[in-house]
Amino acid sequence: MTIPNERTNAETSSEGPQDPASSRELPAGGSDPSPRRSEAEGAAARGGAATFPASSAGTGASPRKPIGRGIKAALIVVLLGGGSIAGFRYYRHSRLFEKTNDAFIEGRIVQISPRVPGTVLKVHVTDNQEVGEGDLLVEIDPRDHQVRLEQIRASLEVATARRREAKTNVSLTSVTTNAGITQASSGVETAQTAIKGAEALVAAARSQREQARAQVEARKAQALADRAEAVAAEAEATRAKEDVKRYRVLRETQVVSPQESQRAEALAKAADANLEAKRKKALASEADAVAARAVERAAREGLRRAESQLDGVRSQAEGALGRLAEANVEPQRMDVSRSQLERAEAEVKGLRASVHEAELNLSYTRIAAPTAGRVTRKAIEEGVFVQPGQPLMALVPKEVWVVANFKETQLTRMRPGQLVEIRVDAYPGRAFKGRVDSIQLGAGARFSLLPPENATGNYVKVVQRVPVKIVFDGAPYEEHLFGPGMSAVPRVKVR
Repeated sequence: MTIPNERTNAETSSEGPQDPASSRELPAGGSDPSPRRSEAEGAAARGGAATFPASSAGTGASPRKPIGRGIKAALIVVLLGGGSIAGFRYYRHSRLFEKTNDAFIEGRIVQISPRVPGTVLKVHVTDNQEVGEGDLLVEIDPRDHQVRLEQIRASLEVATARRREAKTNVSLTSVTTNAGITQASSGVETAQTAIKGAEALVAAARSQREQARAQVEARKAQALADRAEAVAAEAEATRAKEDVKRYRVLRETQVVSPQESQRAEALAKAADANLEAKRKKALASEADAVAARAVERAAREGLRRAESQLDGVRSQAEGALGRLAEANVEPQRMDVSRSQLERAEAEVKGLRASVHEAELNLSYTRIAAPTAGRVTRKAIEEGVFVQPGQPLMALVPKEVWVVANFKETQLTRMRPGQLVEIRVDAYPGRAFKGRVDSIQLGAGARFSLLPPENATGNYVKVVQRVPVKIVFDGAPYEEHLFGPGMSAVPRVKVR
């Protein structure tokens, strides 16, 4: 049995087509001058069996036919044809349509915020609820605003009464006679007389105060002198007591006589009596000084009252002079009355505006939906205190559109009004019709928070994208859930 040699087969196949005679199995003991037989014989001599391709052993096969080559050629032609057709269709499609997946659904988001502060009394909507235009959303406690409205209405009534009074004053001023001038002149004379009397009282009070002040100084000096004498007497009494003690000691030792000791004791008693008298005198002087101070205070208070009375009389005189001046300039007084009337009328108008504002603020306590839509991002609960401008919720109307960020190279033939096929990721397999509404004048990066500064650093050119607004034909958002931020893939027919 012969075993095929894989290495020989590989080498034979790599060398190309072989002669049919060389592929025949040779009989044992035969001679073959070819190198292949020599290899076989060498292998047999090493103890191995000679091997030959099994496919050609004893078959006498003829050369292979080129059928496989024909199939390969036909397959290549079909593939090239199909690729050409696909390439042509892609080229034709790229010239007729522009497409991008950098597109999103956009819509209006209406923020709901209070216009007046207050505590939330009632919330009439829940999350994702559909509401109509004018539906009540939130109620704010109206009591504070009702009180404010009543206060302004009361102020308006007061201002209205003041305006009527100003009208009456104008009428009275217009019929004023010379009696006002006479009365004002009499008032001026009376005030001048009163001023003279008050000035005399002030002068007398000032004199009394000066006398009382001098008396206080004198009493104070006497009290100081008496206090000094009392201090001296106290020192003398102390010395006398010390002498008595010494004489007693000396008498016991019989250095001095009893008469001298008794004389020292008498002198000590006299010093004590003198000290007591001086102290009483000092106390009396201090009492006189205190009384003098009281008199001086009374004089000073009398002077203050007299000066105050003088100031009051002078004020009355000035008022009388002012009234006389007003009476002498009757036309100017009429102008003042008219100005007061105009000011009162302006105040009435301002308070009426304040009443209207308070009524508006009271109406703002009921927050209604400015448009129909769906409640989103609800961030308010009952009992919460809110401030003007605080976000409470947002309303998203159903009307939406698509903002597609096309490359600037895709805008060459794009114009408003062109038809668009829109596919939304939320509805695979569905195509919606639309049209180009408008194209933004400027790349999106130019309007970003940090626009690029290409004049600094290294520059790498990047194809910019331009937002294009696309609107739906019909109203598919009435039947389908379209919301801002959802992904879309528009295809614009540019030719």
